[in-house]
Amino acid sequence: MEEKTNLPLSFKTEKTDILASLMANGLTGSLGLAAKTLGQITPLRQIIVKSYDRKIHQQYQQMMMENPDYAEVISRRRDLALSILYTVNRALDRNLIGSATLNGVLGVISREILFRQDSQAIKEFETQFHHLPPSILALAPGKTCNLSCKGCYADSRESSEKLPWSTLRRIIREAKELWGVHFFVITGGEPLLYQDQGKNLLNLAEENPDCFFLCYTNGTLINGRVAQEMGNLGNITPGISIEGMKETTDRRRGKGVFDRVVTAMEHLRENKVPFGISMTATTNNYQELLAEETLDFYFEKMGALYGWLFQYMPIGRSISLDLMPTPEQRLKMFDRMFEVVKNRQYFLADFWNSGLLADGCIAAGGRGGYLYIDWNGNVTPCAFVPYSPVNINKVYAEGQNLNDVWNDPFFASIRQWQQNYNPGIGAPQPHPNGNLLRPCLYRDHYEEFLQIQNQYQPQPIDYHVQEALKDSKYRRGMNQYDQRLADLSDPLWKEKFSQQSTKDKKHLD
Repeated sequence: MEEKTNLPLSFKTEKTDILASLMANGLTGSLGLAAKTLGQITPLRQIIVKSYDRKIHQQYQQMMMENPDYAEVISRRRDLALSILYTVNRALDRNLIGSATLNGVLGVISREILFRQDSQAIKEFETQFHHLPPSILALAPGKTCNLSCKGCYADSRESSEKLPWSTLRRIIREAKELWGVHFFVITGGEPLLYQDQGKNLLNLAEENPDCFFLCYTNGTLINGRVAQEMGNLGNITPGISIEGMKETTDRRRGKGVFDRVVTAMEHLRENKVPFGISMTATTNNYQELLAEETLDFYFEKMGALYGWLFQYMPIGRSISLDLMPTPEQRLKMFDRMFEVVKNRQYFLADFWNSGLLADGCIAAGGRGGYLYIDWNGNVTPCAFVPYSPVNINKVYAEGQNLNDVWNDPFFASIRQWQQNYNPGIGAPQPHPNGNLLRPCLYRDHYEEFLQIQNQYQPQPIDYHVQEALKDSKYRRGMNQYDQRLADLSDPLWKEKFSQQSTKDKKHLD
């Protein structure tokens, strides 16, 4: 069972809440006020930005002094915090954020997310469970999609599978009341196709003005009207899926999709809706995604404000181990991503390569992280770990709630694995060998995941997962990947990122 220990306050608020960990030093309340009131008063705003630049450097320098064994990790966190600061500054310079969104983004983030530890819901949860609640909830309300992308992790297609509107509303309400969650990730399927009882995703955002919604979308349904509605709402940002430039995107997503995405981005920019890009990295396109041409096009020409990288996972439609970026390619992406974050100050994050920014895996509601609920009500640790021990429809039918979901033994076991693998920088007893360059239980430690899966028997959520679980070739391939990644990254972690590095340097001195 999960060890229930109270973490030090500084560890809880700065290290385990993923959004606060990434954003607290870049978007604080006073900067938000400055952005809203100064907007286009460029000279004064630049003075404020420089002041925050100094504060961020000072704060992270202090953290390095307190945790010298992990100075390199902390420096990467500093660079990401700075990228957020300068992303906001660029957006204001280029007039990319409307007044409604400024109120939505800065109001919700500063009031409900960055300082969420003051929430009564969180205090009550900690009192009951001696643990932080999730800070994010990911929802896939419907499976239907108007595209049929090769290797789709969700195997999305035309489908009647969806969460009832009443269930979706209850999930949002309970997440706020029980966990203090005000940040929701909406995925699918194509989220903009969700409709039930005449309600859709934009109705959900309208009904919850105290929340902010990151919507992963293929972008093809964002026309002028939809973009205008998003701009008026001010609490939704689309993360638009791309595979690189035109040829690569159309090859996977379908002919003409790239041009439709570009048109969608133009509509969003015209309506001052902040948007980003969502990139699936494979062994074929991993270099193109972070190439100068690609970054210049999306961040400079089109006005994207952030980028999320998702390395292909062998789940969903047409599972292929060959599409996963190799361990060698993964480490090249790691170096390139952090180079871009530092030198170009773009906000970029990678579900796997950013593990050292969040003290490792945040699935299963661990480290103040998140859970995922799909269109059939299946609750899984992560969108990329397709095994479910509970179904939200059954949970509600039995008179239970989201706390009962979080407390499921399968999820608790994953949280315990996270804690054992690497308690995190700032924890009372940091683990010297918990390599955060390979943080994922499913992808990077598949054999250990199988042990937990065998113990608790969560259900595979679809046929493809069920077949992969029985496939000896799949298991062998995953284990070979893990061993090669360990061989490459363990020495790097010890030499550059962990306390072992500092000890070796002191010994040499």
